[in-house]
Amino acid sequence: MSSEEETSQTSSSSSSSSPPPDSHFIGKKEDIVKSGRVTKLVNGCRDVLVLYHEGQLHAMDMRCYHAGGALEYGDIEEFNGRLCIVCPWHKYKITLAEGEGLYQAVDNPTAKPLRTHWRSKGVKQRIHKVTEVNGDVYVTLNDSCEAIESDNYQTERYRTVLLKAQPKPKPKK
Repeated sequence: MSSEEETSQTSSSSSSSSPPPDSHFIGKKEDIVKSGRVTKLVNGCRDVLVLYHEGQLHAMDMRCYHAGGALEYGDIEEFNGRLCIVCPWHKYKITLAEGEGLYQAVDNPTAKPLRTHWRSKGVKQRIHKVTEVNGDVYVTLNDSCEAIESDNYQTERYRTVLLKAQPKPKPKK
């Protein structure tokens, strides 16, 4: 890999002049870095959140797998060395790299003091691949046929009927 090309599980940067096949233009990297987060309806069927954190671009389904909370308003925190977005509705923790749901487990609830640690519920949020080409950011949708819980909020019915019934959260300042 050349020094100009950097790759991770969710984002890559390339000096290549063309985007990957089946990728979708999201925006200019400088605009995403400046705003920190961008949401976009990709391919007419998937609401995607692209965020920039600590020098990395990440992409995932925009709505939390648990109850459809708008992850664009969630905080980024580290749990047990793993960067997560925390859903603003119910505080569910989702890893940025894998889309795993994390929870705090207790091995022995009768022991005092309680000793807790973070465990994975498995992949709950669909993660998408981000590629940067000459300052342009593209997303390639994760087309795995395996059902992932965040898929529940990627339907036209959810967007047109259920979303309109919910109050809009106020953006953070």
